[in-house]
Amino acid sequence: MAIGSRNKVNAQFSMSSMTDIVFLLLIFFMVTSTQIAPNGLQVTLPKSSSQMSERPTVSVSINSSLQFAVNTEIVPFEELETRLLSILKNQPEPTIVLRVDTDVPTGETVKIMDIANRNRWKFVLATKP
Repeated sequence: MAIGSRNKVNAQFSMSSMTDIVFLLLIFFMVTSTQIAPNGLQVTLPKSSSQMSERPTVSVSINSSLQFAVNTEIVPFEELETRLLSILKNQPEPTIVLRVDTDVPTGETVKIMDIANRNRWKFVLATKP
């Protein structure tokens, strides 16, 4: 009398559930990455055909009402240089990205550029492509 099992073990593995999880994670990260706003002030950037190649270490924004922001924190102009010094003191190649509204007078942008030149920091002017 031969006793055997009627159910045989299948050695195949189904990848469909794994691919579903990977696609869900991909969609999640794509949606959340577009919601990240690196700037603290809403500014209307000028248009340009060139693109930035370096990754900036700090962002300085100036809006049309002449408010200054370092990354996401609004800072008075008198405290701007000391705040930048404290943020960029340990950076090997400190780089500032200037996010300036189109309605801001050029003199205000030059003030930030002067701070960067005085401290020998690199700076990039952000534009819309």
